Amino acid sequence: MQTRYLYLLRYILPITDVVMLNLIYILAYYLTEYLGKTVSYELWQHYMVVCNLSWLFNSAIFGLYTDYGSRRLERIYRGTWRSIALHAVIFALYLLFSRDIEFSRTFLVVFYALLVFGFVLNRFLGTAFQSLLVHKFNVSKKVALIGVNPTGLRLAHYLDRQYNIDFYGYLDDGSRIYGDENGHLSTNFISKMGKAALNGVKDIYVALEPHKMALVQPFLQEADKHCLRVKFIPDMATTIATPYTISYVGGEFPVISLRKEPLESIGNRFKKRAFDIIFSVGVIVFLMSWLYPLIAILIKLENRGPVLFKQLRSGRNDEPFYCYKFRSMKVNNDSDQKQATKDDDRITGIGKFLRKSSLDELPQFFNVLMGNMSVVGPRPHMLKHTEEYRAIINQFMVRHFLKPGITGWAQVNGLRGETKEEGSMQKRVQHDIWYLENWTAMLEVKIVFMTVINMIKGEDNAY
Repeated sequence: MQTRYLYLLRYILPITDVVMLNLIYILAYYLTEYLGKTVSYELWQHYMVVCNLSWLFNSAIFGLYTDYGSRRLERIYRGTWRSIALHAVIFALYLLFSRDIEFSRTFLVVFYALLVFGFVLNRFLGTAFQSLLVHKFNVSKKVALIGVNPTGLRLAHYLDRQYNIDFYGYLDDGSRIYGDENGHLSTNFISKMGKAALNGVKDIYVALEPHKMALVQPFLQEADKHCLRVKFIPDMATTIATPYTISYVGGEFPVISLRKEPLESIGNRFKKRAFDIIFSVGVIVFLMSWLYPLIAILIKLENRGPVLFKQLRSGRNDEPFYCYKFRSMKVNNDSDQKQATKDDDRITGIGKFLRKSSLDELPQFFNVLMGNMSVVGPRPHMLKHTEEYRAIINQFMVRHFLKPGITGWAQVNGLRGETKEEGSMQKRVQHDIWYLENWTAMLEVKIVFMTVINMIKGEDNAY
């Protein structure tokens, strides 16, 4: 449903944003000079390049100028403010680590104050201009709909919310498009089609059951006479109860998927893996480099045994892998069979602290770097528990479509620790599947922040 306006917007938006960014940068430079703060011209030129590259990088991360990101105003606004915030962080850090004392902090304050004001004004004028185009110059595409069924109702709701689509409404209830026993359409329906064409309708969307496709030839012929394009939306609500998506193999074979999986997209998998590597390297370098020796000494001082505990657990696609943790129990023969419980006498003194603070999970960042775990995902279970739960918990193995994680949506919602009853595991699985079907990069970041907050607060189920 891409219109010329939406197509051009993808190119106009980044051009106007970059031009505005540079004009504001120049204005901030001269205002800083006016305020008595000096910025060397050579350094100003250098940082101007960094400023532009940072903006292009941030806008790419948040998909500001993509077809999806520019399709709706709220996505443009959301992408804009996120890009500005990340730009301020990256640019300020770059200046901090460049150790350039000649670069004025006043310039940064002036620049970002002007930038925020500039984007508020830019987006306000853009919204006003769009409203003028849609309502005065009729740049939106007018479409009509046939088919009062679940798919048709959802499509009508979608069309009615698109700013580049003018939804004309329903032409009929769908019962008239097949013709009578002689293949003739009713005069009333033909009149409605003609009236729609005269009112500027260009496309007709038809929500139709796939097995009725062969019956619509009279309708197609009549639509051709009125220069109306017909586009069919398969209505499978009567045959498929669960939500589904349709994609194409080789551009010609339709494939119905009964579960939405954002991480099936190679682009999303790349984003998640990049986040895993950057975040885990940061934790290993800045935290574990000094904390690991301290914890190792405390573990060794309390009792004999290895610092790390490794255990075979179920990974993505049910492939086993060795999961690493700081050893929090006495060496025992039940670790692969018996789950930790409250007041478990196998847990050591330092082990209680490690488990309560979740510091025992830190070595799993090495698993993340090796690629058999992710920072965020369903928690991995020992092989024995996987075999037990797959037989009694509905959809339990669906969570293994993803790499297991150090933390997850279930854990930040309080579903962690010992599973005493079947219902608690079922809720955990439901949360894991929700994460699988609703993954976004921002959800990933949200779960990490919630995990940190929970670690600081402490959790009752952490033992």
